[in-house]
Amino acid sequence: MEIFITQSDGTMTARLVGRLDTPAAAEVSQKVQPLLDNADQTIVLDCSELTYISSSGLRIFLTIRKAAVAQGGKVVIEGLSTEIRQVFMMTGFLQLFEIV
Repeated sequence: MEIFITQSDGTMTARLVGRLDTPAAAEVSQKVQPLLDNADQTIVLDCSELTYISSSGLRIFLTIRKAAVAQGGKVVIEGLSTEIRQVFMMTGFLQLFEIV
């Protein structure tokens, strides 16, 4: 699992590549700290290269959303595959996030 974070014009973008499974979630939770530190901005989670997400991965998404709500930012998720969109639908995440 890799995560690439960039910042541009008040937007933090995180491109997630690979499987966000339980073993990867521990490492990713540390790597998303810049997103949490800048949660007053718009955070874009680019999932176009995300191939799998576990409940531990979903928890990271919730942590980012909670920080954004608390600091006045917002989270936008883009590029969901059909499989991951189904996971989001089953868990109610489609209602929690702005999906584009």
